[in-house]
Amino acid sequence: MSGKYKPQYPRVAQLKTADLFRQHLEKERIPLEFDEELESGERSHFAKLHILKSGRKIGNALCILPMEGWDGTEDGRPSELTKRRWKNFALSGAKLLWGCEAVAVRPEGRANPNQLLLNPYTFPDFVDLFDMLQQTHRENFGDTSDFLIGLQLTHSGRFCKPNDKKKMEPRILYPHSVLNAKFGLSEDYPVMSDEEIEGIIEDYIKAAVLAQKAGFHFVDIKHCHGYLGHEFLSAYDREGKYGGSFENRTRFLREIVDGIRKAAPGLEIGVRMSIFDWVPFQKGPEEKGVPAMEAPYRYAFGGDESGIQSKMTESFQFLEVLKELGIELFCTTAGSPYYNPHIQRPALFPPSDGYLPPEDPLHGVARQIQATAEIKEAYPEFYVVGSAYSYLQEWLPHVGQHVLRTGKADSIGFGRMVLSYPDMPADILKGEGLKRGKICRTFSDCTTAPRNGMISGCFPLDPVYKAMPEYEQLKLVKGE
Repeated sequence: MSGKYKPQYPRVAQLKTADLFRQHLEKERIPLEFDEELESGERSHFAKLHILKSGRKIGNALCILPMEGWDGTEDGRPSELTKRRWKNFALSGAKLLWGCEAVAVRPEGRANPNQLLLNPYTFPDFVDLFDMLQQTHRENFGDTSDFLIGLQLTHSGRFCKPNDKKKMEPRILYPHSVLNAKFGLSEDYPVMSDEEIEGIIEDYIKAAVLAQKAGFHFVDIKHCHGYLGHEFLSAYDREGKYGGSFENRTRFLREIVDGIRKAAPGLEIGVRMSIFDWVPFQKGPEEKGVPAMEAPYRYAFGGDESGIQSKMTESFQFLEVLKELGIELFCTTAGSPYYNPHIQRPALFPPSDGYLPPEDPLHGVARQIQATAEIKEAYPEFYVVGSAYSYLQEWLPHVGQHVLRTGKADSIGFGRMVLSYPDMPADILKGEGLKRGKICRTFSDCTTAPRNGMISGCFPLDPVYKAMPEYEQLKLVKGE
C-alpha cells in the first residue's frame, strides 16, 4: 500500500478520552465494553494468579503470543535478533509465553528459510533459549516458579517456503477453489498422502520430546491461520482417514496428543486455534477488501456458508475433543493473515500485499472477544487466552480489564504490540499508564517486511530495526 494512504476510519490515538471512545463505539455499533478506571497493584485483574490442574502456576493474566521473526539461521537456529526478541518476552512482565515462536517440526514444513527448526542438531540452541528466558525473568522479577513457557510446534502446510523467501512450496490436504488459484496452484496440484501425514505426526512427537528435555513446560499444537493443523479442520473433501468426517479431520491432533502423552509424560499440551474462519478476501473497489467468491463457501471452519459470518458449531465440537484429551490450555484467534487478515489481526494500515480494511478494525477486535467469551462460558475448565487486542492501543488495558473482570477470558494475549513495546505488560501491572511513543499503531510493517523477503520487526518504533538498511527497502516497497 502506498505511504499516501489516508485511513477511512478514525485512528484509535484520536479517541483520547473515555467519552470519545464510547461515542465512537456507539456510533459504529461496535459491541465492545471497557472499564474507564484501571485497578493497579494487587487489586489489578491482570495480576491474578492461576494454578493449572497439574499444579503449575501462571503468575498473572498477561500472555505473549507466538510470532515468526524470519531471522533464524538457514539450519533453523536462533540468531542474535531471535534471542533479543525472546529476551524481550522474558522482560515483558507477562507470566505466560504462549509458544514464543512458531517452530517447524521438519525442514520442508518451514514457512520461510529462516524459521526456527527443532531437531537433535538444533536442540542445544533451544536449551540455551529456555535458560535465557528463565535467567532474564528471574533477574528482573525474582521468581520463575509462576512463569510458564511454551513452544509452538508447526508445519506450514499450504504456506511452506522452506528454500526461498519468495517461492512457495505448498503441501496441501485438498484442492481449494480459491486458495489454489490465489497462490498459483493447478487444480490437480498433488495433495499430501496419508503416509506423509503419519510421518509428520511422528515429527511433532519427536519435537515435543526435545522441547520437554530443553525445559519447556508445554507445547502448542498449532491449529490456526491456514497452516497444516488448521487446514485439517476444513478438509471436508479429502478422502481417507484424515478427511471427510469430523472424527477424521481431528485425527491429526488426536494422534499427536496420544503420541506425546506416551513419549513425553508430564508435558503440558496447549492448542491455539482459529475458532472461526471466513472466505478469502481480495482487493475490491477502492482497494477495500471484498470476498473472493460468492456464497456458498464451504471451507470456513467455524463459519457458515455465507463465508462472512461465524457459526462455531464444529469449533465447540473441537473443544469437546480437547476436553476428552485432557487439554487445559487453549488460545483463541481467527482466520488467516494470508487470505483474510482483517478478521485475524485487525489493523488500520494493511500490509503491502493486502487490502484496505472493509470495516472499522474495532469490529474485528470485538468479534474475537465475543467469540472467546462464548467459549469461556461454555468451557470454564479451560484456561482461555484471547487475541486481537493490539489494535486497541491506549484502550487495551481498559478493554482487557473488563474482559478479565467479567470472566470473558483468563488471559490477555499480546502479539505485535510487544515488538514495539516489550515492557507493556509490566507497565499495565504497575498501573502507571502507557508510554504513547511506544504503542503499536498497526502500520503492518512487521508483516509487509517478511512478505517482501525481509526479517520481521517493528521498523517504525524499535530503534534497532529503524537503523537497519531493510527499513529503507521497506519504505520503497510501501511507496514512501
